[in-house]
Amino acid sequence: MENVKVLGLILAGGKGTRLYPLTKERSKPAVPFGGKYRIIDFVLSNFVNSGIYSIYVLTQFKSQSLLQHMRNAWQFAELLRSQFILPVPAQMRKGPQWYRGTSDAIHQNIHLIDLSQPELVAVFGADHIYFMDIRQMIQHHHSCGAQGTVAALPIPARDARRFGTMEVDASWRILRFHEKVPNPPEIPGRPGWCLASMGNYLFEPEALKDSLHRDAERTDSSHDFGHNILPKMVREYPIYAYDFLTNKVPGVQPEHHGYWRDVGTIESFYDANMDLRSISPKLVLHNRKWPLRTAEYPTGPARYCTDETGRRCEVVDSVISEGSVLYGAAVHNSILGRNVHLESGVRLDDSIILARCHIGEGAKIRRAIIAKNATIPPGSRIGYDSEEDRERYLISDSGIVLVEGNRTPIPVYPAAI
Repeated sequence: MENVKVLGLILAGGKGTRLYPLTKERSKPAVPFGGKYRIIDFVLSNFVNSGIYSIYVLTQFKSQSLLQHMRNAWQFAELLRSQFILPVPAQMRKGPQWYRGTSDAIHQNIHLIDLSQPELVAVFGADHIYFMDIRQMIQHHHSCGAQGTVAALPIPARDARRFGTMEVDASWRILRFHEKVPNPPEIPGRPGWCLASMGNYLFEPEALKDSLHRDAERTDSSHDFGHNILPKMVREYPIYAYDFLTNKVPGVQPEHHGYWRDVGTIESFYDANMDLRSISPKLVLHNRKWPLRTAEYPTGPARYCTDETGRRCEVVDSVISEGSVLYGAAVHNSILGRNVHLESGVRLDDSIILARCHIGEGAKIRRAIIAKNATIPPGSRIGYDSEEDRERYLISDSGIVLVEGNRTPIPVYPAAI
C-alpha cells in the first residue's frame, strides 16, 4: 500500500431530496450526523486513516455548507504537493451542462487524473455511514490482478432491489452488474443473499479513462457508474467484488465489522443516528485507533443544570454535543447537536435535535428531527398528536415529525450552515 500512488475522487454533489428539510440549505454530504459530525466526515476520515492524502471532492448542488465545513475541518498544511483535500465545483469543462451523472462528474474532471498521474484511482461516494480500511481493498484489488474493484456488502435478497447488485463467479469476479433490478442475482452457494454495491470503486487509471471517454460519446447513456459504466466494464475488463465484511478496522469489535448505512431517506438517517445511543453501539464514534475527524469550534463543554425549582436533569442513553445546556430537562434516547439549549421541564424522547436549537420551557418532543437553528416555543407538544403535527410540520412515511429550522445571519467566523 505504501508504494501505491492513489488519487481519491469523492462524489459529493448529491441533492438528497429525500432528506428534505435537512437538505433545504445544504447537499446530502453536508447533512449533520451524530451530534457534531457531517456525513462527508466518514469517507474523508476513511481516506486519511488509510494513508490516502491526495483527494478531490467533487461538489455541485447547494455546496456552500459543504465548502464551509471543509474549510473548517479539512484543510491540510500543504507541506507536500501530494497531500491535499480540495473541493472541485462543477466547472462545465466538457460543455455548458452540470454533471449529468456520477460517471460524467468524473469525466468532466478527467484532467485531474492526467495531472496527478496516479497508479490507482479511488472513486467513492460521500453519503454513507461506515468505517473502512481502504488499504485492505487495495490489497485485494492487486491480488486479483483486477482492472477495477467494487466494494460489496452481502445483504438479504429481499432488500437488494434498492441497490446495484452483482452476478459473480466462485472467485467473485463480476460477470454482470445490475442496477436496481426486481430479481437480483444471488451469491454462488448462498441462496437468499445478494451482493450490493456500496458505491465505492477502485480503478486502474487507463481502464477508467477509456471507459469514461467512450461513455461520454453515447447519446443514450445516463452517464452513471451503476447504470452504464460498470455493466460495460465487467464485459471488457477483469472487475472483482470486494467483500466489505472481511474489512477489519482497527479498534472496531469483530461483531460490528461490516457496519454500513445508506442514509438516503429520513427513516434510514433516523435509524443510523439511533444506532449511536446504545451502551455498546454498533458504530463507535470515539475510536482512537480510527478517529472520525470533523470541524472543531470554540464552544464550551455541555452543562446539565438544576433549574430554579430544584428539578434536576435526566439524561438516559443519549448523545449530548459540546456547548449544549440543559436546565432541568429530561433527555431519553436522543441525539443533541452543538449548542442546543433545553429550558426547564423539556422532555425529549427518541429525537434528533440539530445544532443551535432552542427548546422552550415545558416543551415535549417525541420521535422527531428538529433541523438546525430551530426555536420551539414553550409548552409545545411535537410527536403526540399526528393530526396536529401534520398541520404544522412535515411528517415522514413512518411518522417521524420534521421541524424546519431558521436561516440565521452568518457570523464573522461562520460555522457551516
